[in-house]
Amino acid sequence: MTLRNRVTPLGELVAAPARGLVYGNRGCLHDASGRIVRGHAVRRWIACRLAFRGWQRGPLMQPGKFTELFFLDDATALAAGHRPCALCRREDYDALPDGAMLLLGGEPWLVHRDRLLRWTPAGYAGRQPRPGGRTSELLTPPSLVALLATGWRGVVPLVHPSAG
Repeated sequence: MTLRNRVTPLGELVAAPARGLVYGNRGCLHDASGRIVRGHAVRRWIACRLAFRGWQRGPLMQPGKFTELFFLDDATALAAGHRPCALCRREDYDALPDGAMLLLGGEPWLVHRDRLLRWTPAGYAGRQPRPGGRTSELLTPPSLVALLATGWRGVVPLVHPSAG
């Protein structure tokens, strides 16, 4: 039986026999019988390597476990709203350009030069070094992160003066 766990660039889940080059998840989307019952269960949509450290997950769509999703390639995963995994794709995950926002410890932080700046309604308050091995959730959509990485008219985007 072909499972409905192939993701299109539009983020739709379709049934297709090919797995593609990238895999990821959006949480547990299936019921005990393996039938997809929702489009996502978490905000952290990730894209992983098919092979990492020899880990084997076992049968697909185990009850109560995350739903394994497959993408043709990275371009498809990014278009569908999935970011690189912080574990198996650490180098890709760490390459956040200035202007990207992430969620760290339940609070939004701006990536700015060599540090993170904690966002508040009045401006940026706290400062700390970039994540470097800590788990965080990317808030800026991957497509906009790619735009920031190419440069915004040759400079970083307009940032509040409190960023320093």
